[in-house]
Amino acid sequence: MTIAALQFDNVGKAYAGAGALVQFSLAVTPGECLALVGANGAGKTTLIKCLLDFCEPDSGVISIFGITHRDTASRARLAYLPERFNPPFYLSGREFLQFMAKMHGRPYDEVLATATLHELDLAPAALDKPVRAYSKGMNQKLGLAACLLSGKDIYVLDEPTSGLDPRARVLLKRKLKTLRAEGRTIFFTSHTLADVEEMCDRVAVIDAGTLKFIGTPAELLHSQHATDIEQAFMALVA
Repeated sequence: MTIAALQFDNVGKAYAGAGALVQFSLAVTPGECLALVGANGAGKTTLIKCLLDFCEPDSGVISIFGITHRDTASRARLAYLPERFNPPFYLSGREFLQFMAKMHGRPYDEVLATATLHELDLAPAALDKPVRAYSKGMNQKLGLAACLLSGKDIYVLDEPTSGLDPRARVLLKRKLKTLRAEGRTIFFTSHTLADVEEMCDRVAVIDAGTLKFIGTPAELLHSQHATDIEQAFMALVA
């Protein structure tokens, strides 16, 4: 039996008595691209925080390739980009990538770093600039580059296209498709449903902390008798 890359079993989490996650169960298969979609406050970021052991679930079990998420070793095969990514302002782009390479246990490769920046439409000259001089989009590309350079088996990305211009979005989607073809697992949140429909093997819809749907984008359309994914989503969470 294949061990799930990510496994959530009856995960519950409440803040001040309000349920942020309610008996949430989901398995992400190794090598699949799965999007978690929902409105603001639906529980997406809370689920990721629980996965990464940033906060403690009140109930349930979470595992990464069969290892409990409470074990630091479980995250050795995982790279993560938060929704509101802000690298340390006092570092240059190169210093940040060097630091992240060290954190991921990999040697820093200038040639590979430059090629990765090119894939994300970020000029290599950005490596010499202090991060405090970066725009929001440049910050996002730098964070994405650090994740991609990690060479991990699982990429957990919270709103990865946030702040990206149309060209960079296209290039990122192209890169993520390449990673999926290589057998990497991609678990990401998004408010851009067209990207979800284009990229994902499956989509999970969360509403008020509850899993409302899990299946392919085509199955989501069929389940709601909808002609496009935005219409299907709205019908599901109405």
